[in-house]
Amino acid sequence: MQLIKGGVCAPRGFMAGACHCGIRKSQSKSDLAIIYSKTKAKTAAVYTTNRVKADCIFVTKEHLEDHQAQAIICNSGNANACAPYGRENAEREALACAQYLGIASEDVIVASTGVIGQELAIQCIEQGVSKIELQEDGSNLAAQAIMTTDTRSKDCAVRFEIDGIPCHIGGICKGSGMIHPNMGTMLAFITCDVSIDAHLLQKALVENTKRTFNRVTVDGDTSTNDMCVVMANGMARNKPIVSEDEAYVAFKEALKTVMENLAIQIASDGEGASRLLSVTVYEAETEAQAESLAKSICSSSLFKAAMFGSDANWGRVLCAMGYSGVDFDISKVDISFASQYGKIQVCSQGRGLDFDEKMAKKVLSADSVQVLVSLGQKDQVVTCWGCDLTYDYVKINGDYRT
Repeated sequence: MQLIKGGVCAPRGFMAGACHCGIRKSQSKSDLAIIYSKTKAKTAAVYTTNRVKADCIFVTKEHLEDHQAQAIICNSGNANACAPYGRENAEREALACAQYLGIASEDVIVASTGVIGQELAIQCIEQGVSKIELQEDGSNLAAQAIMTTDTRSKDCAVRFEIDGIPCHIGGICKGSGMIHPNMGTMLAFITCDVSIDAHLLQKALVENTKRTFNRVTVDGDTSTNDMCVVMANGMARNKPIVSEDEAYVAFKEALKTVMENLAIQIASDGEGASRLLSVTVYEAETEAQAESLAKSICSSSLFKAAMFGSDANWGRVLCAMGYSGVDFDISKVDISFASQYGKIQVCSQGRGLDFDEKMAKKVLSADSVQVLVSLGQKDQVVTCWGCDLTYDYVKINGDYRT
């Protein structure tokens, strides 16, 4: 497997583009994107677990009842959630895309991101969609158009082989705030040229989501609009994957690589964040135990604030573990911090150690910090990702709507 460039346009037969249609006031920011496959694609999706869902979620679910799609249209600047005429506008957005591309509206996936509760200026989309010029290298244009408070676009692509046939998977995503396990204000659009059964595609997506996007947290809020979509158009011409054989395993691993890469990019670009936090719980009895503990640590506001201050306050790690609801033996817990500047152990068998505070501060001042927690039980390992909690997070969210 090899990391390559190209994002959603890396796989054969996919094009993308974007434009400013007028949803956003600033004309310097694109606010409408399309990803298009030259042929219908087997398509799988997972959605937000929030009981309050945007209307685009319901429309997309209906459109994917046949597990097929040919295009994705996504607007930024307005979530079209809990908004007047939300369902009608989501359907009109799909229709506008379909008419522009000359395909059926049922083959269009609709996504929105932005402010909740405000009516979507659907006329801007209907009148502006024709300004989008689809390009075979247009992935980054689409990635930039779906951004909200993101500070940078996010993409990833890989090349791998199935039975000697070159195959490709590429993706873009957005996400910076309202990010919490079980997906946050997160949109991920993934394309591939693999020929695969639709039900196996869905299975691979669901299982990989649990171990990638669902292990990211920025602020503990789960959004109304989250969606992760994978389109597989089969243009690699590999022997169709119809069982969980070696080809399926290779595909699933390549998909996980792309999804994990995108998930880490989301965590590192958390609103106001100054550093990426990777929390690894190892020597756990079960994967579920390790995951719950790692998520609890990543989600702790006190721990995240300490990381912003480069403060080796390991007690906050143990505290977050203690209220996770998971059983563990504190007398076996070891905690270390690590980064490009070194590694320092701060806790052994549940008790504090004497350590060099200056060294610890240096380790925690890096852009990427690892928190390593050993449970001293068995061999299960889980990593979750998050970021520190800064002053800028409050500034961004204090006037997000206005």
